[in-house]
Amino acid sequence: MTDLAAARRAKLGRATIGDQLRRHAQHTPDKEAIVYYGPDGSRSVISYEQLNAQVNRAADALARLGVSRGDVVAVMSRNSVDYMTIWFAALKLGAALTGLNFTFTETEISYQVNHAQPRVLMAEDVFCARIEAARATGSLASVEHFLYSSAEAAPPEGWLAFSALVAGGDTAEPDADVNEDDVAMLVYTSGTTAFPKGVLISHRNYLISTTPAWTQALDLGPRVVWLFVMPFFTIAGLGSMTNIVNCGATIVLAHTIDPAAAIRIIAAEKVSYMAQTPTFFLAMTTEPEFRDADLTALQRCITYGGTVPSHMITTWQEASPGITWGTYWGQSELSQLGTVGWFSSLADIPGGAASWIGKPVPQLEIRVVDDDGADTEVGELICRSPSVMLGYLNDTERTAEAFRDGWLHTEDIVRIDSDGNLFFVDRKKDMIKTGGMNVSSVEVERTLYGHDALLEVAVVGLPDDYWSEAVSAFVVAKPGRTVEPDQIIEHCRSSLASYKVPKTVRVLEALPKDTQGKILKRQLRKEHA
Repeated sequence: MTDLAAARRAKLGRATIGDQLRRHAQHTPDKEAIVYYGPDGSRSVISYEQLNAQVNRAADALARLGVSRGDVVAVMSRNSVDYMTIWFAALKLGAALTGLNFTFTETEISYQVNHAQPRVLMAEDVFCARIEAARATGSLASVEHFLYSSAEAAPPEGWLAFSALVAGGDTAEPDADVNEDDVAMLVYTSGTTAFPKGVLISHRNYLISTTPAWTQALDLGPRVVWLFVMPFFTIAGLGSMTNIVNCGATIVLAHTIDPAAAIRIIAAEKVSYMAQTPTFFLAMTTEPEFRDADLTALQRCITYGGTVPSHMITTWQEASPGITWGTYWGQSELSQLGTVGWFSSLADIPGGAASWIGKPVPQLEIRVVDDDGADTEVGELICRSPSVMLGYLNDTERTAEAFRDGWLHTEDIVRIDSDGNLFFVDRKKDMIKTGGMNVSSVEVERTLYGHDALLEVAVVGLPDDYWSEAVSAFVVAKPGRTVEPDQIIEHCRSSLASYKVPKTVRVLEALPKDTQGKILKRQLRKEHA
């Protein structure tokens, strides 16, 4: 190693996420880092100086438990100050963090823990029994210490109280050899037909690419007050929180939040930014408090991960005309980097196409290619960027498949126009092959949302002896409205070619969703096949 390379790896010139937190504590010590609404509804404020000191105490405690560079720390918890604290503490020691979905069963917990091999696992009190059940099967052998996150209750036997460990830690900055190429996040993708993949993301991915992209393309800076509703175990959650802290902004964090609570907090805290799936924004409009709430502080609302119904935008426009909407596309494999487009009204969207996902951020290079790798107007989106993941943990075959030909293959089908605008067509796995024709489930969903009685919709292909896959729609009616399947099919016939029209429509009370509000199409396929 050259002297220059050694110097850059040392504190003199390195770029790590924990270092940036320390700088904020030095430059803006009294700036609000976190406004936290706890499980009991209590409100507390933590400054950047206080957060950094708490993180350093936690890092000291983890180091005394044996955590060091290259280790993994696992967390199963709802969003909390403890979660943020252990995240930055692990980073300051050169360890990586993996978040467990708090809806996981013992089997799912065992898979991720046994795959990630964490040395320490922290769990919120209400999830400890599930961890213990997984442990009783002989799993979780890599875990040497179980940490208990609770505001009040004492830890069960064999667990250590995280709050007590932090209280006994040293506030001095950890003296750890951390490299910008070290793994910071180990994020697990949603499993469909195979086990979830562990995406390896480095400090460098965020500090030289994703965070700068957010400052440029999302106008994120210290003045922003961000209502945080995305779970930390996802890339959207952990990644967005990291970007917000890297930029020195304020996070308004709630331990548990629903659409009604979000409305109240926006008004109370003068929230200026928030991001969530369309289903969450749509649910907010159905709350009784929505019409009379003061939402005028909101400047930017970013949505991702689903079809945006036009009536959602128009309803929000009536309540808060000053909002600028952001449509965002990103991937775990790109460290959350992607494309963004801004609009104030539906008239601002190129071509009026609800499938618009904007243009690539400055740090992202893209192509749209066909199955032979030739550039095309409609095809798979492939990418290059400093934000590209290091690879999949212990999976060289799938890493090579994703990285073939020197590009990251996203498996998302898009359309690109002459101005470089991108329009989402569908996930490759969600394209429906029916009677020898390809149908975009997203296109059919947009047509369904044009029916004024429908609140939520999802379209999948279900096995069919004649069609191979039958276009199948699942719909939820708006409160007080009733719909008949034949009416919905007739509505689709007026806008879609016959082969795209749903063969069946099923009216449900609710659609299955994950913790972010994304509709679980795989569950619909499984339950209704």
